[in-house]
Amino acid sequence: MPNPPPATPTSSSIAALLASVFVLIAGNGLLNTLVPLRATLESFPPIVVGILGSVYFIGMLAGTLAAPAIMARAGFIRAFAAFTALAIAGALAYALEVTPAFWIILRGLLGFAFAGIYGIIDSWINAKASNANRGRLYALYQIVNFGGSAIGQQMPRFGDVHGFRLFSIAAMLLAAAIIPVAMTKTDAPAEPRSVRPNVLWLMRISPIGAATVFVIGAANGSFFSLAPVYALAVGGSSVAVSWFMTATVLGSAIMVWPVGRLSDRYDRRVLVAGLSAAGVLFELLLWRHIANAPLHLAFVGFGIGCTTMVLYTLAIAHANDRAGPENVVAVSAGLLFLYCIGAIVAPTVASALMANFGVAALFGQNALLHFALAAFTVWRMMTRPRTLPVPQDRRETKRLAGMT
Repeated sequence: MPNPPPATPTSSSIAALLASVFVLIAGNGLLNTLVPLRATLESFPPIVVGILGSVYFIGMLAGTLAAPAIMARAGFIRAFAAFTALAIAGALAYALEVTPAFWIILRGLLGFAFAGIYGIIDSWINAKASNANRGRLYALYQIVNFGGSAIGQQMPRFGDVHGFRLFSIAAMLLAAAIIPVAMTKTDAPAEPRSVRPNVLWLMRISPIGAATVFVIGAANGSFFSLAPVYALAVGGSSVAVSWFMTATVLGSAIMVWPVGRLSDRYDRRVLVAGLSAAGVLFELLLWRHIANAPLHLAFVGFGIGCTTMVLYTLAIAHANDRAGPENVVAVSAGLLFLYCIGAIVAPTVASALMANFGVAALFGQNALLHFALAAFTVWRMMTRPRTLPVPQDRRETKRLAGMT
């Protein structure tokens, strides 16, 4: 039996990074579920819970503008440690004062920190990948991301949501994420240059990519900020919240790879329209209170994860189909900017709708967003011919297999 291929510096670097990502996202997944849940139990007004979600993305928007300069000054590994340390401090600070104003500040701080962390991860993977394996490597990254998030969202089941032990556990996970990256023996990628997002250019070359990522930011930002509040009100327990959120993430993790492969063979716009329309059906079940039992909530959450939560990969691919390889960084910066804008505005709107029309209004808003995206995509398909993606060189498939 032949010996397995030796690990390459690239595979070792990526493995260390993905190990850090898994632990890091588990900690952030715990916080993303715990903060709105605890805020609701502390009788924070629904509008404040929505602001907690929006301000996270305001901090992230600021972080996307500041992170390249910090990475250029400190390098990838030191910048990763610095941003993660900032996130650890934010996670621990929730115990200091339980007031809306203080928690709003902390959410903005954590958004800033995670913008830097995600920027480092994306740049690191992009630098180590080739054109032959970039799509599959990003799919692997997304699977690790979703898996860590699913585990983190289950953790409130095993602790007292009224206490602060779970916040300490989140901080411990964030701290542990530094270890694999700090111990890697391979060189980090070269320091990046700062790239300002050119949103108008992006909207011209890829209207569907721009529209899709804005809707994803609006719908997903609202979902992850306020869905725990909905599940608590409908399901009646933190266990129902954990299962609902976890099922959503698991659906995303299972579907991201086949959706990515299908998008390389068929018109990506067909998948955007079809998945958006299917997501509307699942969201209408929640809006009309058809799925109320914890098991039903988990099933519908899984369906939402399989449909609307995997659209981001399609948006990135479609936008890059229309842009040259020299514009990859500009495309990524523009997409993240649009995502943050949607995620800043929509949670506050959704929380106001929930306060006036009930918690199910969250999914009425998201169904409307995804219906509009599906309709816009179909209209573009009727008026514009398909743009074929650039063929990928398959020669490095074996090297990717060795990396995974």
